[in-house]
Amino acid sequence: MELTYLTEGNVQNFIDTALQEDLGEGDHSSLASIPENAQSKARLLIKGEGILAGVELAHRILHTVDANLQIESYLNDGDTVKYGDIAFVVSGNARAILSAERLLLNCMQRMSGIASYTHSLKKLIAHTDAKLLDTRKTTPNFRLPEKWAVAIGGGSNHRYALYDMIMLKDNHIDFAGGIAQAIKSTHSYLEKLGKKLKIEVETRSLDEVEEVLKIGGIDIIMLDNMSPALMQEAVALINKRYETEASGNINEQTIKAVAESGVDAISVGALTHSVKSIDISLKAF
Repeated sequence: MELTYLTEGNVQNFIDTALQEDLGEGDHSSLASIPENAQSKARLLIKGEGILAGVELAHRILHTVDANLQIESYLNDGDTVKYGDIAFVVSGNARAILSAERLLLNCMQRMSGIASYTHSLKKLIAHTDAKLLDTRKTTPNFRLPEKWAVAIGGGSNHRYALYDMIMLKDNHIDFAGGIAQAIKSTHSYLEKLGKKLKIEVETRSLDEVEEVLKIGGIDIIMLDNMSPALMQEAVALINKRYETEASGNINEQTIKAVAESGVDAISVGALTHSVKSIDISLKAF
């Protein structure tokens, strides 16, 4: 899967902004208590179970704070971890290690929680061909690490933001005056701009599916808040003319039946908005 948002510039911009938020004019606790040239070591300790994520990002955070920090890695992104595992050891300037500590932990704890939940849902539908997608239900200014974590956990990223795909959902359709008008206006808009973007249309009933099929000119049909049985009917009706995506109230209890309906993809907002972080700590030794 091509993670087009994971450019050097985007990752570095995230790190710089996050460090500015946390450090401001300086880490006064470390500056006040620790000699300028003090050297130390710290272990990154795993205190839970799941899929590890954020290791590469943590390395970049540490080297942004101090390029001279040395990192000895034992675990990588995507590895299965348990309580007591050591992901890496960092050594070097003690002030620098402490200045980077909270940001790298915040990222790794949440990313590992997302990757772990993604992995668990992915296993539930592994017997089908359905892809597991994330959504834009992400934490503001933290979307890049969250979508990165979904990919590490085995999921697929849906559109990254509002600018890289057309998704005509219920409010767009209602505000536009109906499915036909929304699709027609979208074609006119893209033609005027000379843009080629995928078009996805949300449907809430078989009647709406039939209306989209009659109009055509789209790429993906979303089946929103339908029962697995109704989704199966919709998939048969669409008959592979367009990709299908299931969405709405999908969790551990429902995802297997949804996948077995034959949809091409399943989007789950809970991958990024309702996960429990994995406990991870950085301890000097």
